[in-house]
Parts: sequence; structure tokens; C-alpha cells
Amino acid sequence: MTIPASRSAAKLRSDAERLADIFTALQRCFLVRLSKDLAKGNVSFPQYLLLGFLVQQKQLSMTEIANRMGHTTAAATGLVDRLEKLNLARRIHARDDRRKILVQPTPEGCALMTSVRDDMVGNLLKFMDALEPDEQRSWLRIYEKIFALCQNH
Repeated sequence: MTIPASRSAAKLRSDAERLADIFTALQRCFLVRLSKDLAKGNVSFPQYLLLGFLVQQKQLSMTEIANRMGHTTAAATGLVDRLEKLNLARRIHARDDRRKILVQPTPEGCALMTSVRDDMVGNLLKFMDALEPDEQRSWLRIYEKIFALCQNH
């Protein structure tokens, strides 16, 4: 039995709307927990995102930071300034061009990211514990596909 294209599109739309609702609720769930952890260090969510990029890449130029964050260089500078004041990041001069400024995470910045990630892993383990092993594997496969699509955009 073939489902008419219009019914199929309507069902797909309905499923996408349900996923949007679920995704929003999951974001709230994780962000509330994340925000509580970050509030201890007075780190905003954009600062946390930037710190994550820095820890992942080891160092970034101000232009790279602005591009990754989707901000102007001036807005990125403000984020870096606040991370520096919290001793979570530092500016250095590039070896090949002293005019170029690079930003690196400090050991304190790396420690904060490790702590937040450990908490996130603990929360995910609680969710995964409620799933059967085949559901756990399916969940990971689905998220890996979604992650790959995000990397290409």
C-alpha cells in the first residue's frame, strides 16, 4: 500500500514539529543544568561556547573566533575580554606575525570545560540507563548522522 505524497509530506511535517518540541524541551533540560554549573563561575553561555572552541582548537585568531561565533570582531573581542578577566583565556602574539593576536584557553578554562563535560556525561548516562542497549546504539547512530550534517553546514 502506497501512502499518497501529500499524506506523507503532512506526516513528515507533523513528525518534524514533534521533534522540534522534544528538541526544545531537551535543550531546556540540558541548558538549565549547564547554566547552573556555569553560574558558579559567572560564565555566560556564549562565553562557554567560545571556551569550548578554544579548548578544542588550542588557539584561535580573533577573526576565527568571530567567524565561529557568528559575531563581529568587536563582539568577539568583548567575549575574549570577559574570559580573560575570569582567567579562562589569554591573548598571545603569533610567532610568525607579532601583529596577529591569538587566544588560548588557560588551565583554569580547560578545567572548567572538563568539569562541565563530566557533568554532561553523567546526565547522559542517566538517560542512557533508561534505554535498552539497542536503543542506546540507535540513539548514538542517529546523533552521529545529525552531527555529520551539522559539520557540513
